[in-house]
Amino acid sequence: MRRTLIDDPADARLDDIRDLKHSDAKKDLVFAEGPLVCGRLVESRFPVRSVIGFGGRLDSFLADFGAQLPEDVPVYEVTRELLGQVAGYDMHRGLLAVGERPAPLAVSDVIADARTLVVLEGVGDHENIGSIFRNAAGMGVEGVLFGAGTADPLYRRSVRVSMGHVLRTPFAHLEGTGTTWQRSLQQLREEGWWLVSLTPADDAVHVKEAMRGKEKVALLVGAEGPGLTEHAMRATDVRAKIPMAEGTDSLNVATSAAIAFYERMR
Repeated sequence: MRRTLIDDPADARLDDIRDLKHSDAKKDLVFAEGPLVCGRLVESRFPVRSVIGFGGRLDSFLADFGAQLPEDVPVYEVTRELLGQVAGYDMHRGLLAVGERPAPLAVSDVIADARTLVVLEGVGDHENIGSIFRNAAGMGVEGVLFGAGTADPLYRRSVRVSMGHVLRTPFAHLEGTGTTWQRSLQQLREEGWWLVSLTPADDAVHVKEAMRGKEKVALLVGAEGPGLTEHAMRATDVRAKIPMAEGTDSLNVATSAAIAFYERMR
């Protein structure tokens, strides 16, 4: 691989990471920050486009992952000051990798060998999406499906908060609009999936009971605040809740999902 020292912040070879706070405009790229997440990018299905970092961080990273990088992937060595100037903020982790987004996976690819899925509707917060991927990876959830109104799971903050698990956990988008995407859940039902809506509604059953004895379970979670739409819940087999202490009625969506994942894993 080519390792090149860059000392000019205007160098065009750094354009991919220029002004990273507005990286949502770079829809064809994905960004990994820090040694752990960069390593997960290298090991993922996302082709690596370049690696940028400080001298010592590059040494360590290349010692661990250099053999897995294609020979034509450029490696750029920069100073902390230059990297911060180009990115628009202090990149104190000292390592950044840029990947290209491959063709999206099909729903059939995600569900093929899975036994537990999470389906998101209207989750627009990138940190919540990242946390859900991290929780899913830790609790044995094999795939993530996106209904209407969800944010980009490959946005820089989502990748960072997920600790790179969004690059490792397969995901796909279900077809349809805000009021029609639920019809796509029929594909899961036809393949034997039991669909569970997470809701704080009084008439919902305990989440543990909702999943008991089911071989393949898809857990649906909705946006922070409004939760799942009635359209989505009507498309599922059962509505499930997490019992709450008196005076409270709900948890953060990523926390709720993690509890449901844990009950499923148990």
